[in-house]
Amino acid sequence: MSKSLNRRRFLSLAATGAIAQRFAVGTAAAQAPTTWAGLVQSVIAEGQRFDPALVVEAARVLSRRPMVPLVATDLPEGYATLPYDQYVGIRAQPSGMIWAGENRGFTVEPLHRGYVFSSPVSLFTVEDEVVRRVAFDPGKFNYGRVTPPPSGADLQFSGFRVSAGLERPYELALFQGATFFRSLARGQNFGALARALILRPGEQRGEEIPFFRAYWIERPSPAAGVLIIHALLDSESVTGAVRMTLRPGDVTFIDVEMTLFARANLDHVGFGCVMGTYLSGPQSRRGFDDLRPAVHEVSGVQMLTGNGEWIYRPVSNPANLQVSSFQDSNPRGFGLVQRERDPNAFVDDDQRFELRPSVWMEPLGEWGPGSVQLIEIPSESELNDNIISYWRPRQPIAAGSETTVAYRQAWCWQPPERPPLATATRIRQGRGSQARRRRFLVDFTGDRLGDAALVAAIRANVTATPGSIQNLRLWPYPERRTMRVAFEVDPGSETLSELRLVLDAGGQPVSETLLNRWTW
Repeated sequence: MSKSLNRRRFLSLAATGAIAQRFAVGTAAAQAPTTWAGLVQSVIAEGQRFDPALVVEAARVLSRRPMVPLVATDLPEGYATLPYDQYVGIRAQPSGMIWAGENRGFTVEPLHRGYVFSSPVSLFTVEDEVVRRVAFDPGKFNYGRVTPPPSGADLQFSGFRVSAGLERPYELALFQGATFFRSLARGQNFGALARALILRPGEQRGEEIPFFRAYWIERPSPAAGVLIIHALLDSESVTGAVRMTLRPGDVTFIDVEMTLFARANLDHVGFGCVMGTYLSGPQSRRGFDDLRPAVHEVSGVQMLTGNGEWIYRPVSNPANLQVSSFQDSNPRGFGLVQRERDPNAFVDDDQRFELRPSVWMEPLGEWGPGSVQLIEIPSESELNDNIISYWRPRQPIAAGSETTVAYRQAWCWQPPERPPLATATRIRQGRGSQARRRRFLVDFTGDRLGDAALVAAIRANVTATPGSIQNLRLWPYPERRTMRVAFEVDPGSETLSELRLVLDAGGQPVSETLLNRWTW
């Protein structure tokens, strides 16, 4: 929803006096409650008529007062330190599933608090345009080996799980913790993790972590195939209203529309954030003693720049923290992708990394100048999401200002929009012919590489900054529509080199642009 539409609907309601009365009461009442739930109820209470503009105005009202600290002191003893296996054993009973058996195409399962998910979240549904609070009831959960909380306890929730489908329902999305959520396409396993907003990642002063404090989930119409979720975001420096529209399928689309109200100057803010795991693989190894040839759920960052250049940057598990910035203006798309789909590349029958989703971001509207940021964090465990990608606008967000941003996520096997060029399908590296040299081997694959005449005219333009390229060779395989490029990088006395490789013929690109960073 655009800012202008939000304001138009808001003013329309205000003209009838309805929203004016709510916020006159809500603003005064907001001075008294000392809990987050109280603040939410003072603005959008159960039984009220729902309108998305109310969530936006709630965020605006809350931005004018300091953040109410998030506390978890109401959890029963031991819940915050539950082992993972005991926590995941707490599941909602059939009676606790929202819209189960109503043939609406979606079922929502409220998630219990505990383990690392101790922060309370308020859940509401919107049914017949009226707000209904989802009340916490211990009797609607199966606690397995965990002692249930006392009856009458109101613990709220930690988030919710969404299942889609009628005949063969499958888990579609999970919203739990901070502003984290994840989804997948039909036939995939959960993998990469999205964040609605990221603040100051990778900085020495420390990251600020926003949280979703409340959700309003609109009851879907039967056979509509769409689920709409509204969320109220809060953090020390910013509040916000987020609307997410889920459309599952062979590609699952999530349209994200966000309005932010800055309490303080935001000089490092990120939109369209995705996180994933890269531990090891042929493109980057750090001597792991693992029988699996590769361990990763994302292989690289794909970008379509504002001027139409397709770029691919493989990710790595570096020895030291690496932060890369790819300058652009009005990007047309970016995201973390998993290009390897061969199960033999992983040989992992449990994790099935080849079934993890790629996540592609399509900005809606002009985003202006900024950069796609890539953070690569050293990791010794496949449980860590050590790869982070997001868009960082060049212009800081001033305190007291209102900012709107919208984008479409595609959770997919491969991005809906793909390069009309050869793409890097295999990347390997290893020791070079001399002590400090590194040898790289890149396979490009595409239909045009089956044209023998074109292949004869192809040249590889490869640079290293700083450093030099040595022993450059090309091997064409037109029967496989593949061109193999091999070269060595000599860094001299430097410890870091930025690589750039593109195939061209007659001055026109035949492949996407491959970027890489190597550190010694």
